[in-house]
Amino acid sequence: MGLFLQFRKKLTLLREMLAGCGAGTCQVIVTTPMEMLKIQLQDAGRIAAQKKLMAAQAQLSSSSGAGAAEPAVERRPTATQITRELLRSKGIAGLYKGLGATLLRDVPFSIVYFPLFANLNKLGQKDPSVKAPFYVSFLSGCVAGSTAAVAVNPCDVIKTRLQSLQRGVNEDTYSGILDCTKKIWQKEGPMAFLKGAYCRALVIAPLFGIAQVVYFLGIAEFLLDMLPKHRA
Repeated sequence: MGLFLQFRKKLTLLREMLAGCGAGTCQVIVTTPMEMLKIQLQDAGRIAAQKKLMAAQAQLSSSSGAGAAEPAVERRPTATQITRELLRSKGIAGLYKGLGATLLRDVPFSIVYFPLFANLNKLGQKDPSVKAPFYVSFLSGCVAGSTAAVAVNPCDVIKTRLQSLQRGVNEDTYSGILDCTKKIWQKEGPMAFLKGAYCRALVIAPLFGIAQVVYFLGIAEFLLDMLPKHRA
C-alpha cells in the first residue's frame, strides 16, 4: 500500500484520467457480454407482459364469438438459451453488440470516477503516507460513483436501447449510436437521456463506497494471504 501511495503522489490529473480510461476499456471487454445478457433477460419480462396484455385485449374483443381460444403461455428464455442463440446466429460478435455504446459509457465513467475518488479520499488523509479513515473512503466512493453514474447516464440509455434485441409494440429500431441519439432526442426529448439516473446513482453509490472500504481496509489482501502458497 505504501508503494501505491508513493506512486499516487507522482500522478497528475491527466495521468489519473488516462489510467481511468485504461481501466474502463479493460472492464468493458470483460463485462459487455454479461451486460448484453442482463438486458435481454430484463426485456423478456417487459415483452412478455406486453404480449399478455395484447392477448387479453384480443380475447375481450372476440368474447362475443363462440369458443375463444386460451392464449398460449410463453416461457421466458434463460441466460444460457440466449447465449446459445446469439453464438449460433451471430457468433462471438453477437455477445458484443453495442460495444461502442458500452465503451462510450464505461470509459468516461472511469475517467470521472477514479480521479474524483482519489482526490476526495486525499482530503481525508492527515498525512500522505497514512491511509484515510474507512468512512472517508466510503463517502468518497459514494460521491464519486454517483457523480460519474449521473454524468454518463445518457450513454447508458443509448447503450440499453442498442442492446435490446426484442422490440415492443411501436418501439423504434436503431442502426447505431447517432441514429439512436437522434430518434430519442426527436421523439422523447432531452430529458429521456436522464431516465433511470436517480436509480442508477442509488445503486452505484453504495456499490463503489463498499468496494473502496473493502480495498482500503485491506480485506482483499488479507484473504489472498490466507491462500496456500506455492513452494518453489
